[in-house]
Amino acid sequence: MKFKPALAIALTFGLAAACAFAQVPPAIGQGPGYHDPRSPFKPLEERADIVSWKLLSQVTAKAEKKKIVPTFPATVQALDRKTVKVQGFMMPLEAGDKQQHFLLSSVPTTCAFCVPAGPEGLVEVRTKKPVRYTLEPVVVEGQLAVLTDDPYGLYYRVDDGNAVN
Repeated sequence: MKFKPALAIALTFGLAAACAFAQVPPAIGQGPGYHDPRSPFKPLEERADIVSWKLLSQVTAKAEKKKIVPTFPATVQALDRKTVKVQGFMMPLEAGDKQQHFLLSSVPTTCAFCVPAGPEGLVEVRTKKPVRYTLEPVVVEGQLAVLTDDPYGLYYRVDDGNAVN
């Protein structure tokens, strides 16, 4: 049976709810992300050439008719369909050493079964060429989509991406 990316995203968010019952700190899986001070990885440094997570996490959300609806500030909406660079930690959606469809997280994962951030701390990425999986931060350049009604609850997607050194 082939593992489907959409299923991986759904399972990832489902596992975040399961972690809540397992007494995981409430900051994990919510908000822009929590960088555990015990992590062997340094927090991401702000760079002028990269869209900041501080900016992306300014989205607010409200419940409307049994779904969560994000509201983006004008500075974030202005990035829709623009070519940008984003930096983050890879979360593969399929098995393999090289990835063309993955999530970038604002913080490294600290639990194999938990999502490290809420949707404002994640960007779905699709690249033209496969990117070698790494635990270190990666930078991807591509067209950013600001999502208002994603079926998986994501707020951001980068399409036609390329890994940048």
